[in-house]
Amino acid sequence: MIIKKSKDENEGNFITIVSGLPRSGTSMMMRMIKAGGIKVVTDNMRKSNEDNPRGYYEDERVKKMKKDSSWLGECQGKVVKIISMLLYNLLSNHNYKVIFMKREMQEILSSQKTMLRRRGEKVDDVSNQEMGDKFEKHLRQVEDWLKKQENIDVLYVRYNDVIDDAKSQIKTINRFLGNCLNEEEMVKVVEKSLYRQRKQ
Repeated sequence: MIIKKSKDENEGNFITIVSGLPRSGTSMMMRMIKAGGIKVVTDNMRKSNEDNPRGYYEDERVKKMKKDSSWLGECQGKVVKIISMLLYNLLSNHNYKVIFMKREMQEILSSQKTMLRRRGEKVDDVSNQEMGDKFEKHLRQVEDWLKKQENIDVLYVRYNDVIDDAKSQIKTINRFLGNCLNEEEMVKVVEKSLYRQRKQ
């Protein structure tokens, strides 16, 4: 885990964000933080399904952040899920703590393709190697950008580590968010049975 500390690390007036690539464990982390006691920002429009049987915890306003991010002010003291591609649209007049989910790239790609097939959508002809390279380039770019943002603290969490040792990872997450979480309740929602796309 890597933690970037900003100048405002001691201030409690921040917005918690769960981010990462799609299928990197962001929904699981949202569920964990909710169980820990922080209110989640979601409109419940995207319903749970076979791909995410415990829910997506999304808000449709996130998709429109390029045009309007003013609603972020309502999220102080709460947690909202924002995919990594949209982090650039965060307003600079707020403080953020970002829990950035990382996962084995092979598992992310496999999970994405499984989800597309289940929906009956065409799986992109782009090879896993090419798509993986694009994702890795994007991750490097967004991580470099995050390092430069004085109003953003970042905690990088590996999905695979949470599955393997939830208690240890949750302690670190709790410290990062100001020791306000119920760790025992968070552990209860980590389900190893939902870890279905494993690296071979």
